Amino acid sequence: MTNQTWKIDVAHSSVGFTVRHMVVAKVHGRFKTFEGSLTQTGPELADSLVEVKIDASSIDTQVEARDNHLRSEDFFDVASFPTLEFRSKRMENVRGDRYRMIGDLTMHGVTKEVEIDAELLGRIGDDRIAFSGSTKVERSDFGLNWNKALETGGLMVSDKVEINLEVQLLKVAKEEEAAA
Repeated sequence: MTNQTWKIDVAHSSVGFTVRHMVVAKVHGRFKTFEGSLTQTGPELADSLVEVKIDASSIDTQVEARDNHLRSEDFFDVASFPTLEFRSKRMENVRGDRYRMIGDLTMHGVTKEVEIDAELLGRIGDDRIAFSGSTKVERSDFGLNWNKALETGGLMVSDKVEINLEVQLLKVAKEEEAAA
């Protein structure tokens, strides 16, 4: 199979993150608005290009005051940098249904190469495909430097952020691809 495109089924997908808070706890969040695609350009799934665009203002940690702070200039500065974007450079089959996706992540106006460990969860015929993926980034690498020192030692927010992806994709009809 070559030149087949799938688009993210946002109703059955999630883009989440976890970060340590005050050294001892973890805060979980997600982005509610995103889109993306996987285009297979050769006979193997590893012959694919992945592109994802995330609306930074759609951040949701279930605490409105924290979400507003994350949207501010202290963190994502969504007025200046409204999207986070990922574009793969290559995908490698590690073993079986395990893949390593290497690509550029752009966040807060800074682009860095990241590696995403992904697992093909399965396919339904040729129409639906699903992956689970994860990576870790240092937020300071992207200019997200806000923090506060704690009286007990350590920092308010960890530099390390875990990103977790659960993605289902739907096959794009050839007619829809041609129109795009």
